[in-house]
Amino acid sequence: MKNILILLSLFLCSQLWSQKTLTTTQWQEDLRSLQNTVHKDYSHLFVKTTKEVFDAEVEALYTDIPNLESHEIIVGMTKIVSLFKYGHTYISFHQKSFKFSQFPFNLYEFNNGIYIQGTHKNYPKAIGAKVIAVEGKPISEVLKAIEPTVEVENSQYFKAYGINNIRYPEILHAQKITKTLQNTVTLTLEKNGKVFTQSFTALEKGERVPTHRGYVHQNENWLNARDQSAIPLYLKNLDKIYYYEYLANEKAVYVRHSRIADDPEETTKDFYKRVFDFVENNEVEKLIIDVRLNGGGNNYLNKDIITGLIETKKINKVGKLYVIIGKHTFSASQNLVNEIDNYTNAIFVGEPTAENLNFWGDQNLVDLPNSNITVSLSYAWWQNKAPWDNAEWLAPQIPVTMSYEEYASNQDPVLDAALKFSGKDFMRDPMQHIRELYMAGDVEKLASEIVKMIQDPRYVFFDFETELSKSGHRMLSTNRPGEIKGAIQVFSFVSQLFPNSPNAWKNLAESYLKAGYTDKASDLLKKTISLDSDGAIGKAAKEMLMTIKK
Repeated sequence: MKNILILLSLFLCSQLWSQKTLTTTQWQEDLRSLQNTVHKDYSHLFVKTTKEVFDAEVEALYTDIPNLESHEIIVGMTKIVSLFKYGHTYISFHQKSFKFSQFPFNLYEFNNGIYIQGTHKNYPKAIGAKVIAVEGKPISEVLKAIEPTVEVENSQYFKAYGINNIRYPEILHAQKITKTLQNTVTLTLEKNGKVFTQSFTALEKGERVPTHRGYVHQNENWLNARDQSAIPLYLKNLDKIYYYEYLANEKAVYVRHSRIADDPEETTKDFYKRVFDFVENNEVEKLIIDVRLNGGGNNYLNKDIITGLIETKKINKVGKLYVIIGKHTFSASQNLVNEIDNYTNAIFVGEPTAENLNFWGDQNLVDLPNSNITVSLSYAWWQNKAPWDNAEWLAPQIPVTMSYEEYASNQDPVLDAALKFSGKDFMRDPMQHIRELYMAGDVEKLASEIVKMIQDPRYVFFDFETELSKSGHRMLSTNRPGEIKGAIQVFSFVSQLFPNSPNAWKNLAESYLKAGYTDKASDLLKKTISLDSDGAIGKAAKEMLMTIKK
């Protein structure tokens, strides 16, 4: 009996979060501790937000704490930490000090909507259904409401890692999707042309939806929307960190690599040595490395992959080497694809990655004094690209997405695109090609090539306006007359390519103003205002115009 009482006591201690009540003062002390820690040791994180915005949000929550339930305070803190918009800086909802509940479904965003990819066996009707609404609110409205609770590095990160915040009842209540904290939620779904509602009951506190690489996989308790009679290559052998397969008909080697870590049975170095040896000694015309489900790991394991690709000259050519990326490509995997992009001739296929090119990663764990909530705060600056390259992601040169129907029927349009792509006349780096034509002085060819590439769907993710404008701004920043003249030429060209862009005309106005042509600059600023009279660019143009008039 004594032993039973001891075990019961330990069990009750482990459940203390649901019973423990902090005072308003204790919660406010924790919030101040978070604020002071950030300012003292993590001020480097103020890149995408400002100290003023951060402090204003802290003060708003501090004032509101007496009116909030504990889960609402935690969500409020999460929203404050998420202001930094770095995927490694966040508050987890599964900690020793507290655990949020979960509804038993896994959402996945395909190119034709958000679907129930997996769910508990108690809800068979819901599997494979498209989500139309949550608690009667349109799914678009619900996503907008929960986004502030996610450490959104970019929109891809939100699609991959953020949309499933919908399955936390505490978040739904805190973000006013539900009126009270409740253990049921009703989704409006569409399946086989019919719209219906399905209510879900939350799992036991602390129990989680069993996802692996972003998916629920079918077993005796959980259902998967995909046809289980076959397995596509990107989901094959997921018990292994990596594996490869020779596709004889296409003379291609396919590698699926789902984490930057050593597999227990074979190190990364040894695995890739086998891959490269096979490529060298067999009839191989393409190597395809698939990291679309790779969420990161140990950066120091990337070196052997990169050096091996560089040394395997047979495959390190445009049209021979392909890397599949996607919305789950993150962290150390982002570093890997950055380095592959830097040092090889790989063509990237799929969707943009979930992380910025250069980013604050890794994290220290900071415990708040009263609640013992752990906050993850990034401390390591990872810069594989130029310091001025602030792109929100690595974009594919061959953009391909997947529909729900393709997923459910085990198709893989992304791999198909890599296998079918010829690479003929394809420019891995459009800006390098543009710079070469510009330096050669071949203006006519430059103009026609840019127009052709803008219209080419293979370059749909390449932001020609922004990249061309960057070149103009670099010229303008030198303050040398010849460079300023060059900037005018660049911005004039950009405004011809994108005549409806107020930013293009504003940039051109700035270059003329710097060259001393105030009348021309005034006319261009007026044009900018006409295109964006109520927007931020139009407002900036009005301020510039007032300066000229003075």
